[in-house]
Amino acid sequence: MDRFPLAVIMERRRLQSRWADEAWEAVGVVPAFGDNPGATRQLVAEADRDQYLVGGFALELFRDEADNYFLNLSSPVPKVFVMWRREDGVAKPLSVTVSYGEAARLLDSGEQVDGVAMPREIADWVGEFVNLHYKPAPRKKIRRNDPLAQDREQA
Repeated sequence: MDRFPLAVIMERRRLQSRWADEAWEAVGVVPAFGDNPGATRQLVAEADRDQYLVGGFALELFRDEADNYFLNLSSPVPKVFVMWRREDGVAKPLSVTVSYGEAARLLDSGEQVDGVAMPREIADWVGEFVNLHYKPAPRKKIRRNDPLAQDREQA
């Protein structure tokens, strides 16, 4: 499988604050193998919060990001990173990734990115890719406490 279809769960919480009426965040992702993957539907409608399931996303994995996938999977809680923007008063997810590097680049560029727990099905799929494509970088010997080591290597 080249792509893993996903739906993102976005939550809007009402706030009691003079600066903001509401706060949005991505709170989860679920596999989306259904009939209408691009649809948005409301899951929860309560007085203080709403949740929406936003479909139409797919995780794609790339060989040059295998080390970032490995770092994510080897962390205590692997994450799926959801990049979203607020448009017309509603938070709209725009992309999903499991790469630490890509999430960091998005955050560095000023985008809103939330990390949500990675479901087991996705972790297994990413793990297969990592087992196939991840090659640890060879270790380099470093001589410590030798101020002339660089001079000898250049000679």
